[in-house]
Amino acid sequence: MTGTKPRHAELWARAEALLPKLKERAKRCEELRRLPDETLRDFHDAELFRIHQPNRVGGAELDFDAVVTFGALLAKACASTSWVWVNYAAHHMMLGMFPQEVQDEIWNKDRDALIASSFVFPAAKAKKVDGGYVISGRWPFSSGVYPSEWNMLAGLAFLDENTPPEQRVFLLHRSQYTIVDNWYAGGLRGTGSMDVEAKEQFVPEHRTLAVADTKGGPTPGSVVNPGVLFQMPVFALFPYMLSGVPLGIAEGLIEEYGPRAGRMTGSRVAEIQSTQIRLGEATAYARASRMVQLANCREAQALISQGSVPDAKTKARYRLEGAYAVDWAVRAVDVMFALSGASGLYESGATPRAFRDAHAVKQHFSFNTDIAATTYGRVALGLPSDNPTL
Repeated sequence: MTGTKPRHAELWARAEALLPKLKERAKRCEELRRLPDETLRDFHDAELFRIHQPNRVGGAELDFDAVVTFGALLAKACASTSWVWVNYAAHHMMLGMFPQEVQDEIWNKDRDALIASSFVFPAAKAKKVDGGYVISGRWPFSSGVYPSEWNMLAGLAFLDENTPPEQRVFLLHRSQYTIVDNWYAGGLRGTGSMDVEAKEQFVPEHRTLAVADTKGGPTPGSVVNPGVLFQMPVFALFPYMLSGVPLGIAEGLIEEYGPRAGRMTGSRVAEIQSTQIRLGEATAYARASRMVQLANCREAQALISQGSVPDAKTKARYRLEGAYAVDWAVRAVDVMFALSGASGLYESGATPRAFRDAHAVKQHFSFNTDIAATTYGRVALGLPSDNPTL
């Protein structure tokens, strides 16, 4: 995108400058089970939540792969912080795909508005009524919901009794749902990924987005946001909105390992051959993860820029390789955790936190390699896709 390089460098420098603070706050972030207020202020001041917000409202509108690179950078300091940042940043991009009316409702009031989400479609049912929908449901894993004013909640929309429901995303205001404080988790503890519940809430048509409109190419929001970012196939690339987090966890452990190598039974740990081999193994996994993630993000953006939409097999491959990229990153974390020895046993330490967080990321359905491989295998063999979001 023209003009994004200087903006990218500026925002990258701001993100790097925050790393010491984020690292220092990581333990408290876990204890709070959400981002500390000062972290939210720091991100707002640095305008880092707005990297994928449209230019027309003052956003940076960086290339799509920034969600991976910035996510990985921030995860080196605090994975929970990075996870929530990724969600907020990605939701600005998605809001740019909604009709202009709801974009203006939100961004004309507050261009820094925080938007949470839960994209679990079976969690809710919506009935078509005059002017919109009435929705009820309970959604799990709404990361960053506590300070958010809005929430993108997925559901099945029933147009009438004789038509199969369609998948649709609904924007609900904070006043329309209840937060269920149930986020007591083994990993990513600081993400505040609580349940939310809504009962018989009216959502006007313009605050909804059909999944069918997010499969690549112009979206309802393209009328005012013509950039390629708002034409990307959202759910085909969904893994890459989160996959930078485990990559950054792995890269952070690899980068920090060397200085801590000390003495064990009279020999330097760094001089033990198995240490050298394991460090090389972890580096290979992490590098492979990064290369695949960036290659697919850039390929997809190039196709959309040319006026093309990735075909079904390519979309399924993006999901497949996104899942494996996370698997490789987590393998790198496992290798580095084993190298940490007995020091990795202390719950309060950075290395065990990294281990817990990486495995929490791996539990996300987008990173289930069996599910992703099944979808790819079906499409590659000429069978119908089992993932209707693609």
